[in-house]
Amino acid sequence: MAKPAILRPNELKTNERGGGARTTPLVTRACGSTSMINGITAFDPGAAIGLHRHNCEESVMILDGQAIAEIDGVQYPLGPNDTTWIPANVPHRFINASQTEPMRIFWIYASIDATRTMVATGEERPIDAEHGTEQKP
Repeated sequence: MAKPAILRPNELKTNERGGGARTTPLVTRACGSTSMINGITAFDPGAAIGLHRHNCEESVMILDGQAIAEIDGVQYPLGPNDTTWIPANVPHRFINASQTEPMRIFWIYASIDATRTMVATGEERPIDAEHGTEQKP
């Protein structure tokens, strides 16, 4: 039986994602989760993650800063506490709308086996692998 966990982002490893984005995984297989994963991604001013889709539902909440959520070709301006829900296989990305201030998001995937498929290349990777937390079930 898994034990509860208290996760403190400032005490956990942060992984460089490239393009001005850094991710701190929180709930993962490593802490015993069997059905979901989540974490925080910080974006430098003007940074964005490329257009992609997932094999499961995702929810993202803006923690700090101003964002643009591009979801299925439509751009939505978002600020702190605004939250998205994105069904599986819907192309999307998040962009830091500010050229001077950082932005942070809190994300949740509805599957421990979540994947990211980049729209431009078709490359698919497990979320665990890109965050440096991949473990075999």
